[in-house]
Amino acid sequence: MFKLFATCPRGLEALLAEDLTAAGASDIRIVASGVACRGTWETVYRTNLNSRIATRLMLQLSFGKYLKEEDIYKQASKIDWPRHFDVSRTIRVYVTAIKSPLKSLEFITLRIKDAVCDVFRDQCGERPSVDTREPEVRIHAFLTAEDCTLYLDTTGAPLYQRGYRQKTVEAPLKENLAAGILRLAGWQPGTVLLDPMCGSGTFLLEAAQQVCNIAPGARRSFAFENLKGFDAQLWQRLKNAAVQGERKPAGKPTLFGRDVSPSAYRSALANLDRAGLLPAVDLAVGDILETAPPPEAGLMVCNPPYGERLEELDNLLAFYPQLGTALKQKYAGWTCYFLTADPALPKGVGLKPGKKTPLYNGALECRLYQFKMVAGFNRRKKPGEEESGE
Repeated sequence: MFKLFATCPRGLEALLAEDLTAAGASDIRIVASGVACRGTWETVYRTNLNSRIATRLMLQLSFGKYLKEEDIYKQASKIDWPRHFDVSRTIRVYVTAIKSPLKSLEFITLRIKDAVCDVFRDQCGERPSVDTREPEVRIHAFLTAEDCTLYLDTTGAPLYQRGYRQKTVEAPLKENLAAGILRLAGWQPGTVLLDPMCGSGTFLLEAAQQVCNIAPGARRSFAFENLKGFDAQLWQRLKNAAVQGERKPAGKPTLFGRDVSPSAYRSALANLDRAGLLPAVDLAVGDILETAPPPEAGLMVCNPPYGERLEELDNLLAFYPQLGTALKQKYAGWTCYFLTADPALPKGVGLKPGKKTPLYNGALECRLYQFKMVAGFNRRKKPGEEESGE
């Protein structure tokens, strides 16, 4: 077994730990934006294939203390790089730092690359080439104030790139964050799910994959396939088992997507169609303020606009009370989840959230608000009264 580190959107670490446990990992330790653990190559393959939460999974090669740039070069020089990948593979080095005293991360990146190439030149008489766009091998360095950890990336392109979404709208949600929100909301296949502002359809795509039991990594390639430890037979066996477990949607759709924007509707339609998941979704142009909900109550998930510009904020302040009225009048029996960076949303819609879960959409701090809608929300509020979803 060897040391691994998996990254994820901040706020989803506990869910990532569940995925790693399911993949056979041990010695699990949760930290901010990630989980450290131990595992085998099978753990690596299963995590990349099946985790809906992870962003990437990295294999730890070295850990050391440093004072200056040359210390990191020496640390990287002690690694037997040709044992991990062939000189014919293209490489790229990535450096991330928190409170590092070193002045230039670009120089550190260069020195780690030099160390890798020097080791290859000494052992093989030649050095690997650098590819900054689509490297076959990605080397990651993480620096704190005193420590440097060097990793080999087993993932390649981030795991939220499932291989099906081509059409996007402004500020699309990352797939692993959407999957995490569905899990936090307690959604399960068979439960009615509505996204009334579906954009390019990320929530719908993630839910439809689960309805059809499609592993999120079944349609893409991975960096571990370029490493010397790669067990092609084991990987093919795991991948075949995942594909054989897929199923086609049966009966009427339980997933519903609506958006007031025809262009957003077309984006979602194209993405679902490309993924072969369109039969699992009832998709239409519609305004949440005007259209009727699905006939059976269920779960609503929504990533509304955040109002980052002043004119958008003014529009939201006018929209929130209308949204609150629509929820109270039409959605009795529903549980509604809204991801937003705008703390004014609960007061604006006139509802008290049952839960407030901190999450990060990239670098943007957000809250996932839960509102349980019960009968009687269309009554008139008393002056100064705020209605509760509990």
